[in-house]
Amino acid sequence: MTLSSSFKRSLFVFHFNAGSCNGCDIEIVAAITPRYDPERFGVRLVGSPKHADVLLVTGPVTGKMAPRLRRVYDQMADPKVVMCIGTCGQSGGVFYDSYNLEGPIDQIIPVDVYVPGCAPRPEAIIHGVVTAITKLERLEGGEV
Repeated sequence: MTLSSSFKRSLFVFHFNAGSCNGCDIEIVAAITPRYDPERFGVRLVGSPKHADVLLVTGPVTGKMAPRLRRVYDQMADPKVVMCIGTCGQSGGVFYDSYNLEGPIDQIIPVDVYVPGCAPRPEAIIHGVVTAITKLERLEGGEV
C-alpha cells in the first residue's frame, strides 16, 4: 500500500486553539459527531501532533501561543497540511488590531486550506478536510 492510498483511508487530525473564542472549537466538535460522520472519510482526531497529517488551527495567534504553534507545526511529520478554521485565524476577526496578537496564522506557519466563517458550519469544516485529503495526495504524488 502506498502512502497516497493510505490517506484515502485514514487522515489523522490534530486541533490547536491559538486563542479563539471557542466558537470554531464548538463547530469542530459538532463536525465529528455521528450526524456528520467524518469517519466515513477516515478522519480521526489524534492527541499528538507527531501522529497527525493535518493541523486544524483556530483563532488568531496571541503572543504566547506563537512559539507553541511553531513547535507543534515542527513536530508534525511530512507531508502535512495546515487548515485555518474561522475568520479570526485568517484576519484576526473581532480581535483585529489587538495589542496581544502576533497576527493571522499564515504569518506564523504556512497555511494550505482556509475555511472562512465566524464560526464556520460543520459542513464547511468537513469540506476543508476533504480538500486537505486531495492536497496530501498531490504532495505524495510529487505535485505541488
